Amino acid sequence: MVEGGLSPNMALVRLPRRRASCSSRRLTALGGICSHPFNRSKTMQVDGACHCGSIRFTAAVDPRKVMVCHCTDCQKLTGSAFRVVVPAPIESFVLHGEPKRYVKVAESGSKRIQAFCPECGSPVFSMALENATQVSLRIGSLSQRSQLSPSLQIWKRSALPWVNGLASVKACEHQEALNSR
Repeated sequence: MVEGGLSPNMALVRLPRRRASCSSRRLTALGGICSHPFNRSKTMQVDGACHCGSIRFTAAVDPRKVMVCHCTDCQKLTGSAFRVVVPAPIESFVLHGEPKRYVKVAESGSKRIQAFCPECGSPVFSMALENATQVSLRIGSLSQRSQLSPSLQIWKRSALPWVNGLASVKACEHQEALNSR
């Protein structure tokens, strides 16, 4: 269900569900049943908003399906090293407010709507341009973000070389380290 005036050309439509692939060894060991977190189900209600609050939403997500995307499109669209998302079935997604949208064409040729707040610019979600069955919610926009940990990284070949070493980088609770530079 979508409220808040999505324009007619942003109609929510269905896309075939895709499952994470597993190695044949793993499938054989499990009797043909894949135990990958992407193939198990558990539901959690979430709510979120853009930075200024003009765009708000609620949805049901499976917290075990949180993923990090290192693709170069996500790097450019976030202005950061990667994007963290969690998919939500489109029928659970309730939107309040009118996001601005940008359609990007992926390396595969598929077209995805990138929805963001027209006031503050916060990225909020993405979805297939046609036949969407889910929306990919941006973890940073969710109130429950601290409860959602990634279980998968995709497009690792595009990951910036320093990402794996972040745990060893000097850290501080706020920005006090900036004063000592």
